[in-house]
Amino acid sequence: MKIEEVIKATAPMSLPKKIILNIMYTQNVVGENFSEVTKAYDLSSEQYNVLRILRGQKGKPANMCVIQERMIAKTSNTTRLVDKLLLKELVTRQVCPDNRRKMEVAITQKGLDLLKELDPIIDNHENRLAKNLTPEEQETLNTLLEKYRNA
Repeated sequence: MKIEEVIKATAPMSLPKKIILNIMYTQNVVGENFSEVTKAYDLSSEQYNVLRILRGQKGKPANMCVIQERMIAKTSNTTRLVDKLLLKELVTRQVCPDNRRKMEVAITQKGLDLLKELDPIIDNHENRLAKNLTPEEQETLNTLLEKYRNA
């Protein structure tokens, strides 16, 4: 469905406006679909993102600044996200021995096990959303989005 139909536009739009609206609408569709997947595991998409970042540390803890800079949604309250993951026993948090003002966060085995269970489900979700595009179109879309974002 064209974006004009989605928003029921009555007046013509400039191409740059259509691009922005398409990206925003698509982000909402993707986000809502992803949230449905993670909600079944009592995780928000932001909490999942923190776990994914920590798994990428390969056993090394990460401080809050590292987590924040790698977050997809930069506006997320990282401390609150980590607190919720702590309550679920998916991460640990300790004072950094080198700098007592910093907190180090690490993923627990329970967190790793949860991600291992989620991996094929997330892969299936991603493949389902991309199924209407050929691999070449997926490459082109990625290239164009990166080019657009870095303007």
